[in-house]
Amino acid sequence: MDITIGIDIGGTNTVIGFVTKEGKSLHETSFRTTDFPTVEPYIKKLQDTIDRILSEHSDWNLMGIGVGAPNANYHNGTIEEAPNLAWKGTIHFCNLLEKHFPHITTAITNDANAAAMGEKMYGAAKDLSDFVMITLGTGLGSGLFVNGDLVYGHDGFAGELGHTLVYENGRECGCGNKGCLETYVSATAIVRTMAEILCNSSKPSVLRDVPYNEMTSLSIQQALKNGDELAKECFEYTGKILGIKLADLVCHTSPSHIFLFGGVAKAGDLIIEPTKRSMEEHLLTIFKNKIKIEQSGLLNENAAVLGASALAWKELEKRGNL
Repeated sequence: MDITIGIDIGGTNTVIGFVTKEGKSLHETSFRTTDFPTVEPYIKKLQDTIDRILSEHSDWNLMGIGVGAPNANYHNGTIEEAPNLAWKGTIHFCNLLEKHFPHITTAITNDANAAAMGEKMYGAAKDLSDFVMITLGTGLGSGLFVNGDLVYGHDGFAGELGHTLVYENGRECGCGNKGCLETYVSATAIVRTMAEILCNSSKPSVLRDVPYNEMTSLSIQQALKNGDELAKECFEYTGKILGIKLADLVCHTSPSHIFLFGGVAKAGDLIIEPTKRSMEEHLLTIFKNKIKIEQSGLLNENAAVLGASALAWKELEKRGNL
C-alpha cells in the first residue's frame, strides 16, 4: 500500500501521520518539539519514530514525506527564523531528512499552506481552482490557491496575510512589528479585544469575573451564545477587521471561496456573518456577492497532518513519480 507521511511541526508538539492518497490516516503519533533545543537530535527522533512505525507495517510503501512548519520555505526546503521554535537561523530541513531517506521525495511548506493543500485534496476545495484558506489559531495564517496552484512567491513566503497592517503603531506583534492583522484577528487577539472592551464599558458581562490569563476565545464564544452583549461586540469587531482585510485580498487573487480553519472558525456564523458583512461593505463593486466564506471542510480533522501528506502527493505528481 502506497503512503506518504505528513509531519506537522508545532511550537509545542510534532505530529506524524501515515496517510493514503485518498486521505485516510492509517496511524498517528506525536512527541514534544520542545524536548529538542537543537535540530539534530530532533531529526534523529523523527527518523527513529518513522522507522519504528514502518517496521511494524511491512505492507506500507513510503512514497514521500511532506512537512508543515512555521516559516517554512517550499523553494529552499528550509525553516527560516521561526519565532516559536528553539532552532534559530536557517534549518535545511529537507536535506536533513533526505540524508536518512535518500530515495524518498520530500517537501516542506508553512502550516497554513499545508492546510490549504489539505483542503484542496481532501476537503471542501476539491473542485476549486481559486480559494483562500485562513487559519485562525494562536496567530493568523493564510494559504492562497490561484489557478489551481499554491502561491509561494519568488522567495517561498507569499501569503502572509496575518502580518499585513491594520493600524499603524497598533498592537505589538510577535513578529516585531505593530498593528499586524493577527494581533486583531486570532484566538489570542480576541482575548485582547475582549479585555479592552471590558475596560472601556460599564455594561454587565459574565466575563468580568474571568481573570485575563484564564480567558479564552472559546469562553468568549460561549458567553456570546448565552447572549452576552459585550462578547457580541468583541466578535463583531473581530469580524469587521477580518472582513476589511479579506476585501483587500479579494482584489489581489479574486477567489471564489474563503475557508476559515482553526479554533476560532468553530464559532461558525458568529464569526462568519460579521466578517461577510464587512467584506461585502468594503469590496470593489465588481467583486460583490461573488465570494463565499465558509468553514473548512476539514474542521474536525487533523488538517495539518493531512495537508502535509497532501503536499507530498502533490510533489510526487510534479516530479512525475506517480
